[in-house]
Amino acid sequence: MPTNHAVMAGLVFLAVSAAAYAGPSGGTVSGKVTYEGAPPKMKPIDMSMEPSCAKMYATPQLAETVVTGAGNSLENVVVYVSAGAPNDAAPSTAAIFTQKGCRYIPHLLALQVNQELKITNEDQTVHNVHPQPKRNREWNKSQPPGARPISESYEQAEFIPVKCNVHPWMHGTLAVMPNSHYAVTGAGGSFSLPNLPPGKYTITAWHESYGEQSQEVTISGSETHTINFVFKAKRD
Repeated sequence: MPTNHAVMAGLVFLAVSAAAYAGPSGGTVSGKVTYEGAPPKMKPIDMSMEPSCAKMYATPQLAETVVTGAGNSLENVVVYVSAGAPNDAAPSTAAIFTQKGCRYIPHLLALQVNQELKITNEDQTVHNVHPQPKRNREWNKSQPPGARPISESYEQAEFIPVKCNVHPWMHGTLAVMPNSHYAVTGAGGSFSLPNLPPGKYTITAWHESYGEQSQEVTISGSETHTINFVFKAKRD
């Protein structure tokens, strides 16, 4: 009998472990972000004032205000649950914003409220990091080559433009999210928001040049809902 109890205990442990490994379950909202119309042609960046960065590129880099892909896909769009999901705790890992080749990598960085933000400088020149929030505290910090990462966090959700006061072409965005239900579109324009409990949600797509759009969706179980966003592009 003791052996049987041990076997049963082992089976229970395995079942609990498997459930924990499987993680949270729920519905999924997925889709694609595209554009219609004629997007502007991005201008080459003149880095001649900073030779240490200019020499890193065989050809001049293009501005990233609007980045498009195959099939009229649109990159650098934040798709997130703007209503219906409670705020949740920030992850313990830091979000990394890198200055390399006199550019911000990634151009758009999404992170959560109260999550640590680490900004690094991998260049051979001084950068002046200057986020410009409207709801959070504004700061402006110089970061020489080889300096330790700048560590900051934000208490309010908002989209924060970032610039370098030394290199005028350096622009990026910090997307500070209230919860973990968000995604940033890449080359194909696709996104996925998994693990949504049953409920009614507002899904919003935000782009730095084209603004935002929202759609409502109701999750009843573990189903997948497909929604798409189409932004109207126009030349400058």
